[in-house]
Amino acid sequence: MTALPALTEAKLGLVIDLDTCVGCHACVVSCKEWNTGGYGAPLGDRDAYGDTPEGAWLNRIHSYEISPENGPAEIVHFPKSCLHCDDAPCVTVCPTGASYKRSEDGIVLVDEDRCIGCGLCAWACPYGAREMDPVEKVMKKCTLCVDRIYNDNIPEEDRVPACVRTCPANARHFGDLADPESDVSQLVAARGGMDLMPALGTKPVNKYLPPRRKADRDSGTPHADRLPDAPGGFLGWLDATLDRLG
Repeated sequence: MTALPALTEAKLGLVIDLDTCVGCHACVVSCKEWNTGGYGAPLGDRDAYGDTPEGAWLNRIHSYEISPENGPAEIVHFPKSCLHCDDAPCVTVCPTGASYKRSEDGIVLVDEDRCIGCGLCAWACPYGAREMDPVEKVMKKCTLCVDRIYNDNIPEEDRVPACVRTCPANARHFGDLADPESDVSQLVAARGGMDLMPALGTKPVNKYLPPRRKADRDSGTPHADRLPDAPGGFLGWLDATLDRLG
């Protein structure tokens, strides 16, 4: 059983605004492009232009139609990638130690030289955030672009994950969620940011800012008057849906 660090000096992660995401998939494409060109092992594709394409993608967007009791149906776009959990089951289940969480910044990574492609981490991840590379036969996942965020050879404004840098709607934010004074922490506090499927106890670092009803948004209702997060609300429904998909 692979051990997790007792604590991390920082908790680098993403804050994703479900009220702002337009589902354009720019983050998905830029993630694929950056990691294929700059990652340790490119994200493999098989039969990319054929009848049965297969490939590894570290970031995906799911779109859902929701029907509030009072009001028209609405579309919510839900980006999904690794949440870099504090209590990451993908790490503790790994038999070789290939999956690990860094104590210096809390990022969960995969040592591809140690990965045997057993898939246990994918089974353990409740969010479906692990991808088996069809060519390399090792597990791939979001790295928060560690080859960008610490890279002194690129402009400072580019030292954020590729998905954050490319988002045209400014729906993705990056920073240290262990620092209460950081921009992302203040954003979470102001907008009621929340964990995905908190009942699982994985303590995800990434946070989601909940969407508002379209009618409230058009009328200028504050973000606090959002779609309810009770079991009957959007986030409760989303938890149940992702649980079935997982």
